[in-house]
Amino acid sequence: MSIYFLGIDSGTQSTKALLVDESGAVAGEGRQEHGLIEGLGTGHKEQDPRTWIDALVAAVHDALRHSGVEARQVVAIGVSGQQHGFVPLDAAGGVIRPAKLWCDTATAAQAGKIVGALGGPDAMIALTGNALPAGFTASKILYMKEREPENYERLAAVLLPHDYINFWLTGERRMEWGDASGTGLLDIRSRQFCRPAVAAVDPLLDSRLPGLFPSWEPCGQLRVEAAEALGLDRGVLVSAGGGDNMMGAIGTGNVRPGIVTASIGTSGTIYAFSPSPVIDPGGEIAAFCDSTGHWLPLLCVMNATVATELVKKLFSLSTDELNRLAGQVPPGSAGLMLLPYFEGERVPDVPDGSGVWFGQSQANATPAHFARAAMEGVALGMGYGLSRLKALGIKPAEIRLTGGGGNSPVWRQIMADVFQTEVVCTTQNESAALGAAIQAAWAWHSQPGQHASIADITDAWVGLDESTRCCPRSGNRLVYEEMQDCHDTLSRSLRDVFARHRRLFAS
Repeated sequence: MSIYFLGIDSGTQSTKALLVDESGAVAGEGRQEHGLIEGLGTGHKEQDPRTWIDALVAAVHDALRHSGVEARQVVAIGVSGQQHGFVPLDAAGGVIRPAKLWCDTATAAQAGKIVGALGGPDAMIALTGNALPAGFTASKILYMKEREPENYERLAAVLLPHDYINFWLTGERRMEWGDASGTGLLDIRSRQFCRPAVAAVDPLLDSRLPGLFPSWEPCGQLRVEAAEALGLDRGVLVSAGGGDNMMGAIGTGNVRPGIVTASIGTSGTIYAFSPSPVIDPGGEIAAFCDSTGHWLPLLCVMNATVATELVKKLFSLSTDELNRLAGQVPPGSAGLMLLPYFEGERVPDVPDGSGVWFGQSQANATPAHFARAAMEGVALGMGYGLSRLKALGIKPAEIRLTGGGGNSPVWRQIMADVFQTEVVCTTQNESAALGAAIQAAWAWHSQPGQHASIADITDAWVGLDESTRCCPRSGNRLVYEEMQDCHDTLSRSLRDVFARHRRLFAS
């Protein structure tokens, strides 16, 4: 009997399910949309965790129905989840209040208090390996303690989104190293909770944190109620799972030095495998653990397809028209340059930033120049972060692209030229769900009496679309090196102006 593995990606907007056979071929796919809770105040981004479970059940049923695979053939499940969210449980395992998500910035004041209590940003990095953006989990816990004391009194367990789904699947309250490294509470070097950081939130928080466990160790087995809801056999293995970036790394084969992943969606991320911790003393690069037992230094820009979507809206362009026009303009966009800080920015750290079109003239005031400048601006912003990764010892030999931005041939070539590294898309765009399925297979084949290397599985399962491969063009190198320097200099020179502008128009 053939066996199959389920990979689940529970994201901010939808849940995806991939049913994959032993060769890595996708036998079935399912998807269920879900949204944010509406009507909340500025900065508040929340979801009811129960919607994730409803979406999970629907997506799994879709995948099974489309595949024709019998439920008894599914032997293991892996879960990818959005990072940094806070799911508070009471003593009975009930959800106390909706989960605050990674994009919730209403807890910025609490993040500042935690960093201050530890002695400042340098001390925070020295203790945990990471700075503490408002989006990390620690500030959300302190927010509940300060703003919702009645809820905090009931708090018995702190879980992340993928932990909560694992809890529903298995009944186990556990936290895997990779996802845990995005809480702001973990020392990523020792992979243990940092006691001073935990105490800065609450000296008694220790008892509410779940046990930590390694990525190769299964979380547990499918419990009876979950099996019935999913239509699967009881006892199906549930792997450790991990955060979406950690699973995206596995799903793109980013499990050995030299391979780097770039995800180009609404936001953009670049992350790399490392056999040892990579800590940025400036705090711009996140020093995460990965979900294979190693480390995953990562940069995140908040504005990627945000920029190209804006240009499409400004000039009433379709995606095909945007790409066609951008391809008509030579590198450099005749001097037009974009700082794409429309939502502020994380890397570089410009929270007060706004979008800046620089160098506009009569010669470049066309939709085509704006289209290319938007793509170049995003690539240069990510190029700044990639240069930080390189300075910290990461040596990219190949960058594997996922997300909508990678579908544009023009944008792929711009990224290859700016990054000075070959770029290529993977054949499976749902990289986080595929990574979760790979981790499930790894857990299954790592049971007593068996042996499996996750690198061997990714080599067999992760395919590259060679028709998308772009190599840096030597003739464009000097142009983009000069543009990168101008882009970085312009960004630094406007930091104070951005802050003054934000204060002026805050009301």
